[in-house]
Amino acid sequence: MPSRGGGGDRPAWRIWLGRAIKAGVLATFIGVAVVVGMFAYWGSDPKMPNVSRLDEYHPKQVTRILDRNNVPIGELGSEKRTVVPYSAIPKVMVQAVIAAEDADYFKHGGVDYMGMARAFITNVLRGRKAQGGSTITQQVIKNLLLTPERTMKRKVQEIILAHRLSDKLSKEEILGLYLNQIYYGHGRYGCEEAARYFFGKSIRDVDLAEAALLAGLPQSPERLSPRKHPEAAKARQRYVLGQMADHGYIARKEAERIAAQPIRLARETAAARGVAAEEVDVVAHTLAEKMGESAAFEAGTTVSTTLDARLQELARTSLEHGLEDLDARQGFRGPSGHVTGKLLDVQRRELGKTYQKFLKGSEIVEGIVIRFEKDATSPTNPKLGKLYVDVGAGAPSAPPPPEPAGRRTRAAKAPPPPPLEPPTREGVVDFSLEPRYAKGTKPVADRFKPGDLVRVRLAEDRPHTEDGPLPLALELGPQAAMVVMDPTTRELLALVGGYDYHAGGFDRSQRAHRQPGSAFKPVIYGAAIEAHRITPATILNDAPEVYELWKPQNYEKEEFRGPVRVRTALAQSINTVAIKVLSEVGLDQARAFATRVGVTSPIAPDVGLSLALGSLVVTPVELANVYATFASGGIVGQPVSIRAIGGEALPPPQLAPTLKPEIAYVMVSLMRSVIDEGTAHGAVAGKLRRPAAGKTGTSNGQRDAWFVGFTPDLLCAVWVGFDDMKKLGRGEAGGKTAAPIWADFMSKATAGRPTKDFAQPPGIVVQRIDKASGLLAAAGQESGTLDEVFLDGTAPTEHAAAGGGEEASPDKLLIQ
Repeated sequence: MPSRGGGGDRPAWRIWLGRAIKAGVLATFIGVAVVVGMFAYWGSDPKMPNVSRLDEYHPKQVTRILDRNNVPIGELGSEKRTVVPYSAIPKVMVQAVIAAEDADYFKHGGVDYMGMARAFITNVLRGRKAQGGSTITQQVIKNLLLTPERTMKRKVQEIILAHRLSDKLSKEEILGLYLNQIYYGHGRYGCEEAARYFFGKSIRDVDLAEAALLAGLPQSPERLSPRKHPEAAKARQRYVLGQMADHGYIARKEAERIAAQPIRLARETAAARGVAAEEVDVVAHTLAEKMGESAAFEAGTTVSTTLDARLQELARTSLEHGLEDLDARQGFRGPSGHVTGKLLDVQRRELGKTYQKFLKGSEIVEGIVIRFEKDATSPTNPKLGKLYVDVGAGAPSAPPPPEPAGRRTRAAKAPPPPPLEPPTREGVVDFSLEPRYAKGTKPVADRFKPGDLVRVRLAEDRPHTEDGPLPLALELGPQAAMVVMDPTTRELLALVGGYDYHAGGFDRSQRAHRQPGSAFKPVIYGAAIEAHRITPATILNDAPEVYELWKPQNYEKEEFRGPVRVRTALAQSINTVAIKVLSEVGLDQARAFATRVGVTSPIAPDVGLSLALGSLVVTPVELANVYATFASGGIVGQPVSIRAIGGEALPPPQLAPTLKPEIAYVMVSLMRSVIDEGTAHGAVAGKLRRPAAGKTGTSNGQRDAWFVGFTPDLLCAVWVGFDDMKKLGRGEAGGKTAAPIWADFMSKATAGRPTKDFAQPPGIVVQRIDKASGLLAAAGQESGTLDEVFLDGTAPTEHAAAGGGEEASPDKLLIQ
């Protein structure tokens, strides 16, 4: 019988089996040869990193910014990390990480081939990446030495380097690198910063529940964040606890007990909430000057500041609530107008003119509302959604070229060319990022319609694509700034640069140059008091006068009052009297006095008598510092906010006497009347039950509103205004707009503090005077009198007529 398949008496299946075995052996040999070749070739790559680089592990670390009580208030750094030694990491954290990421970590030599095979099979069966096969050692290599690309070459080099690293470093050293390098979400790198952020404690102090939560985060830090997705974080924590029980690190009952407990997170710190972003900018600038730009953001130093975290939060809250009240009062939460037809075309052309400045973040424009889209993820919330706005895009499009001659027929007449319109560029306002303007009883969706005008600026701090909508921020209402300092030391206690201020923004507390208006009057009055040209009891005439074709008016053109005492004139902020005081003391002397008490901004040589009404420009911190000179008894100095860098104390501010204490005291006394009976009385009365002094200010055209006030040991300056000099609105002024913000802050900031009065220095005399005449009270006079303060030797010597009340001649009572 003939053989089957030509193989003698062997069955066909044996023949095919033999062939298959030979082919398998050959394929295996070829596969091994290829793998060995790849490892040999890519392993000899001269550009492959050397694991010796990890001997000097110096990662980017966070610069921590502390307040005066060592409370964290800010951070600097692209990677928020604090490196800790392996010995500081508790055993429970190590066990949780091993159980979650690499159960055989202490057994393998850097690569777990069985684990890689299991992960490969699982991923194939599930049709997606459900497991990772990388060991902790491989992850260290991937994060510290290799690029993130996913190629066969990178994987081979990762395995080679993992073996080399295992030969070079101990398991504990490698695990220390991993726990200090890995990302945990929310900008936190390394287990120390993660523990601080989520639990408000060092990694040294975490318990089992906290360790299990942290160990599970690196798999997907954003998706598993307990702050954003608590349910997903809890599920991952349960998994880690189960793994720890499976590998004998904890008892099963203990794992079940912890898994049944809710996640407990610490309240986000002032640093994480960004309450002191203004000081973060100050520190960044200072460190960049001292250490260089990169070192400032990577050195991981600690900076101690003079700020007070509690006062900083109070200041920001008071300022933002004050602006919200102003928004509601003036209707600043809606559109500024509406355009249709030809006005729409005109507005688009106007937008085109300023578009390039707008792209640089230097222009606020009135964009045209295109549409409003409700938030798809929260359709039932009418206060969330996106407002799409036309912000212009430059010059009109070019007209179409004319047709060649001879193309037209006599019967056909060419249609008129379409009107030229500038191309539009769409921007988008995300109301989830606009807490100020999402407020209000009327839903955002009902506030805006196509054709409405809204004031917007480019939100440079928000990401955007070249072709997509530009990110916009609303600028419907005005901005504000606040400066809080200890007037006796010049240490800054709080800085607020604007509503919802973020680091890198325009800090109005230190950079906004604005007219102080009547808030500058104490400087003029102080110069005249020092020169013995006036006293608090001097009578000056509130009457219209013309100065070189300039006829000054009082606020809102109120009626003139006739003869008034200096105290009343300052308390009621009477413009005509302030000009008379400046005229009496002289511009040169007033300018010199201003420089001595802390004015650093230039005063124009031709400023004229309008200086009495605050026609120069100053910053809020500068004006606060001027008032601190009065509050401190005549001491001048520069404000400071940094105490120490890296444990090295900085020199304290240089303080020096510039005014006699008695002159400062008279000015403080005069400014107390502003609160007791003057322009700030309505805003402050009943809210601050302690001695306080200050002055309101409203610049020309109601473009700036100020109040600067102080107690003996706490000073606060508030400014409110539009960045582009728009008017604040009818009725807005220092006493109505800025003083309420000041009063709200100061009442809370001083709560529980002992009440202090301003100490009266030598060189002051107190005399009872007749209010009407400014003379000494008549013998036996009881009504119409008050106790007035004078520099020694400047009190009036004449007595009022019997019974008092007789007005005196202004010229007669001027001190010569």
